Amino acid sequence: MRQSVRKSVFAGIAGLSLAGTVAGCAPSAADSTPGAPAKSAAETAAANPSAAMSSLASSGSTYKDGTYSADGGYVSPNGSETVGVELTLAGGTVTGVNITQHPSNPNTRKFQGEFAGGIAAQIVGKSIDELNVSKVAGSSLTSGGFNQAVEKIKQEAQ
Repeated sequence: MRQSVRKSVFAGIAGLSLAGTVAGCAPSAADSTPGAPAKSAAETAAANPSAAMSSLASSGSTYKDGTYSADGGYVSPNGSETVGVELTLAGGTVTGVNITQHPSNPNTRKFQGEFAGGIAAQIVGKSIDELNVSKVAGSSLTSGGFNQAVEKIKQEAQ
């Protein structure tokens, strides 16, 4: 792939990521009514206890214990790649991790191997809700696939 095309692809991906981040930070219409005073969590719970309970349950604050696995994809200079992630959860905390490498070339094998060797030190003992890996052992692109797989695991574990 020519250098200029590669730069254009990365610039496009970066732009889409930025747009998604900004959109995710925007307040929704359900957040509050204009001019209405904000209610505390205690006031909301007192007014409607069942709504407060369902709000907690849907926030993803509880996960079933067990071992879950999912694949996550990402784009490297060599094309589309996939990495397998297996997490063991206890009380919403990561107690174990296993990475299954799906390399398409020697470069990907190298970076996924480095990622697999360093990820446990980064995430074991942390809440699954706190996981957002950016760079592990020199591998920065593999983390995108890892984070995507973690999102799938969160949905499965609820």
